[in-house]
Amino acid sequence: MPSTMAARLVRRCCWRHFGAFISTPSAVPASLLVPAGKVVMARALPQAPFTLFHTSSPSSWADGFSVKEQVDDSRNPEHKVTGELIETATSPQELFQLSELHALNSNEASLIISQLSRLAAEKNLETESILQDARFQQLISITDSQISQVWNNTLVNLLKSLYSLGMESTRREMQSVEQEVLWLLRRLTFKQLASLAEFLAVRQGKESKLLNEVIKKLELRWIELEGTRTVVTLMSKVGHISPALMDRLEDKALELAEQFSPDDIRKITLALAYQNRRCVPLLRALSYHLIQKHSELSLNILMDLIFAYGKMNFHQPQVFQKIATDLHPHVSTMTPIEVTRCIRSFALLKWLSLPLFEAIAQYTMDNTKQLSVTHLCSIILSFARLNFQPSGSEDFFNMVHEKLQSQLNSLEPHVLMDLVWSLCVLQQAKAPYLQRVLAPDFHARIRGDQSPKAQNLRLKLIHINAAAKLEIPNYRGPFLPAEMLSLAEPAGEKVTLLQSSLREALAGVLGSQDNGRFDVRTIYGWQIDAEMVVNSENKPLPLKDFAAPHLLHSEGKKPLPPGARRVAFLRWEFPNFSNRSKDLLGRYVMARRHVQAAGFLVVDVSSCGEERDLLIPWRQRSRHLLGEAGGVPASFSLPSCSSRRLPVLLPCPCRD
Repeated sequence: MPSTMAARLVRRCCWRHFGAFISTPSAVPASLLVPAGKVVMARALPQAPFTLFHTSSPSSWADGFSVKEQVDDSRNPEHKVTGELIETATSPQELFQLSELHALNSNEASLIISQLSRLAAEKNLETESILQDARFQQLISITDSQISQVWNNTLVNLLKSLYSLGMESTRREMQSVEQEVLWLLRRLTFKQLASLAEFLAVRQGKESKLLNEVIKKLELRWIELEGTRTVVTLMSKVGHISPALMDRLEDKALELAEQFSPDDIRKITLALAYQNRRCVPLLRALSYHLIQKHSELSLNILMDLIFAYGKMNFHQPQVFQKIATDLHPHVSTMTPIEVTRCIRSFALLKWLSLPLFEAIAQYTMDNTKQLSVTHLCSIILSFARLNFQPSGSEDFFNMVHEKLQSQLNSLEPHVLMDLVWSLCVLQQAKAPYLQRVLAPDFHARIRGDQSPKAQNLRLKLIHINAAAKLEIPNYRGPFLPAEMLSLAEPAGEKVTLLQSSLREALAGVLGSQDNGRFDVRTIYGWQIDAEMVVNSENKPLPLKDFAAPHLLHSEGKKPLPPGARRVAFLRWEFPNFSNRSKDLLGRYVMARRHVQAAGFLVVDVSSCGEERDLLIPWRQRSRHLLGEAGGVPASFSLPSCSSRRLPVLLPCPCRD
């Protein structure tokens, strides 16, 4: 008790007479500033921390002190007072004056440097003037002369402070601190290592030698990892540098999944998304606890979650439904960039929430002046991907045309291409749009380009050309030249079970290979899985004898006989549908329309989600569907799920 009262008295006296000391600092001997009976030492005092002293910075300092540093400060009240004076200083000038009035050891000098860095960050001070100050150089000199006496936690904070102040890495003092930290890595606590790794990853990146050594220690000592904050921080800031460490962090996060807050879940999913790590068990666990434990989520969390799920293409319908429901009330107050970011993520996930999309359509109409052309194009593209038509479709698209038609010339070529293609999907393309992208000067730049990007643009151009020919009768041109209507063969596409099953099923129906074609590449940019011609009695006819206007080069010239019809089989795999829906995505809806408009009767061949062995041979059923039913069916399904014990006529549970 007497020592504590003495410490308080000394502190009060120091600050009461601080003005007098500052006025003539050089005239006051350093020994007078030390309490009676004490001798000024040139070395550091015994390792005892200032328990009331704590430094912080935006770069996140180390948490707490090491075990060896937990010493009672009551034995050294004068040092405790010095620590309190350092902590309560509100400007660099006060800290520099304090360094002039006290005989400091290396630990106290390090604390002052850390406090200088904190004040500089908080008050946006010019760090160059601090570094060039002679008193700062004196502090660095004191620290460097007794670097081995600096406590572990203070040393870590010192290194961060020197980095934050911008000290050159080539200076001897800087290298001395780095080397000392390197030597002491084994003695640092796991939290100190994690804090240092976080700072170095942000400040220096993966090229830092010290960071690589810190990460090696974290990898070896990962069993010491505890606490959700450390896990989240390392995953988001350091995980991308070390895949091995990230594996351990994912395992630990799975163990702690129940304890994470919504903000923790947001940070983890974003970290996984940015690192392209689709850890399914972890994502499932986080999704489960998000639904079970957290009823209300903020707008930022909702936006980041749907973005992360979209980037990883991770489908969790319950989470999507919750996010869509929670976002709906926020739509009217969202910014244009938030709206476009939200709707693009849902489009990537193929998740159509009618109330949310209707609200976004209304938002678009209410905020036309605030939406840029780029934002509007993103909304149209998302609508097209999901084949969404607003309830007030006419008013909505009138607004779109009014805003866009005067801006077509200002759009980047790929943005313009996506816009016109999307309008074709939604059956809203008008002549000015088509003329702009089908003009020879527009597509001349990609005519000889064989890159994947150019091939994708070329395919979209062919789709637009098909829409102009097949769906807009009053359009008079221009159209793409014939040499632009062929695409390079896809390289080694894997044959799916549904595809091979369809071929097997049709083999018995056709009777002869001359009566059918498979994998037909049309001039409209769409591929027909199988094609046949049947006469008025539904008997297959040889295809090579008849003209084929849908092909770039037709073998035959004869027109179809009276009553004959072309039949196209279009295969729809599970990814061709909206999530948890039997509705085709916009791209495939347009493909089906174009094939029908080209004169085909379309037979939709679909499968359920699980591609497994077929339940029954399909030759007999196909013959019945095409030959004995007296007509061509609109669609039929090839069951391909693992539900072997279910009768084939029951609905497949895989899509429920």
